[in-house]
Amino acid sequence: MSVAATSPAVGSFCLPRFPRHTPRFRMAVRSSAISVGPLLTKLKHDCATPLPVLRHVADAMAADMRSGLEIDGGSDLKMILSYIDSLPTGNEKGLFYALDLGGTNFRVLRVHLGGKEDGVIATEFEQVSIPQDLMFGTSEELFDFIASGLGKFAEREGGKFSMQSGRKREIGFTFSFPVRQTSIASGILIKWTKGFAVSGTAGRDVVACLNEAMERQGLEMQVSALVNDAVGTLAGARYWDDDVMVAVILGTGTNACYIERMDAIPKLQSHVSSSGRTIINTEWGAFSKGLPLTVFDRDMDAATINPGEQIFEKTISGMYLGEIVRRVLLKMAEEGALFGDSSPEKLSTPFLLRTPDVCAMQQDDSDDLKVVGSILHDSASVESNVSARKIVVEVCDTIVKRGGRLAGAGIVGILQKMEEDSKGLVFGKRTVVAMDGGLYEHYPQYRRYLQDAVTELLGSELSKNVVIEHSKDGSGIGAALLAAANSMYGHDL
Repeated sequence: MSVAATSPAVGSFCLPRFPRHTPRFRMAVRSSAISVGPLLTKLKHDCATPLPVLRHVADAMAADMRSGLEIDGGSDLKMILSYIDSLPTGNEKGLFYALDLGGTNFRVLRVHLGGKEDGVIATEFEQVSIPQDLMFGTSEELFDFIASGLGKFAEREGGKFSMQSGRKREIGFTFSFPVRQTSIASGILIKWTKGFAVSGTAGRDVVACLNEAMERQGLEMQVSALVNDAVGTLAGARYWDDDVMVAVILGTGTNACYIERMDAIPKLQSHVSSSGRTIINTEWGAFSKGLPLTVFDRDMDAATINPGEQIFEKTISGMYLGEIVRRVLLKMAEEGALFGDSSPEKLSTPFLLRTPDVCAMQQDDSDDLKVVGSILHDSASVESNVSARKIVVEVCDTIVKRGGRLAGAGIVGILQKMEEDSKGLVFGKRTVVAMDGGLYEHYPQYRRYLQDAVTELLGSELSKNVVIEHSKDGSGIGAALLAAANSMYGHDL
């Protein structure tokens, strides 16, 4: 998964507190509904996702997956081999760690596994903010900071957590930046995204960077599995449910992975799997075919540091939904006097409006849409009347509806590809899609639109077999489980 924008990376998705200020009611303005009506109508038309559009997107996703499996560079989708041949079975025992680096924070976690009888005995985790200067520093500085945080967390080990003497602590490393995986425990960084510009790492093995930093810190730890957050989520969810076949991240950024048959990967020449299956990381944020895009999407894309790339991600993920809404509202203010005769200057600031703000405004069920007015006032210094606030909510709904429904079409595209290859073994039985990420977790309208699209595409009967299930923080435990499944010591305590 990769996210790039001209602003600093957005933090975790959560609803803002109830706003502190209530803006003055502006009455002496012409009707917002009349002034911006044509703009709103065009926006809804350009963002529309009727069933034929969804079907085209799902078909194109499945076709791109096949092309990406044929040859590297065969499509927008990288279809990266994870080198995970067997998923956790439940027999794993011992103490394992996970490190999750995917944005402006990193998370460390330890889990004590008790095998089939006791399962996950205990877990503990801690989140650490990465200083802004390290996001633009050197590779050694960043990884030394991470290793130091990991070491401090390991020092507090105790209680239900114990390590057998003479062994190194093994880590599942969730690294959610574009990587060319070369083995279960190695991968070459393609490029930094999400506001990072760390020197000296691109083209290097990120596992070696972390292992070297841990050695410099004097830590008896090593990485046993390198995964991204989607792969970790799939492993974590499948530990509890054997029907999990797909995992999707919908948060600040987005990605998806799924379980693929080895004989369905033509570009794979030498790798042999004992199970005959592996996990494929689609990097679906790069998908771009058949998407209903607006002038606002194109202008936003042109202003990012990766124009023309990650178009699906820029249409459906939490990093960008708020920014698209801001651009629409700015145009409505300038050309349709949405907020009166003067256009609020602050609304011109890129990424001023965040997706959690958009979510909070859509949850506002008060008669005068007080929360909407307060968020507009606090974030953009905008004064609004009820008519304008209703239009703002319609804009939010239009952009979020498109995002949720397109995400649903993407999921169906993955399932469709799997169904065609398995000749009916996916839709004919219970198949679980594990979901994680703040956007999916905290935005009920987005979840509903996603589910609606899946149901429309598959029909009421087939869609009953497809279970879309939230797997909160599954990637952390999943990474630790994959470290356990690939332990150099086996599974005994």
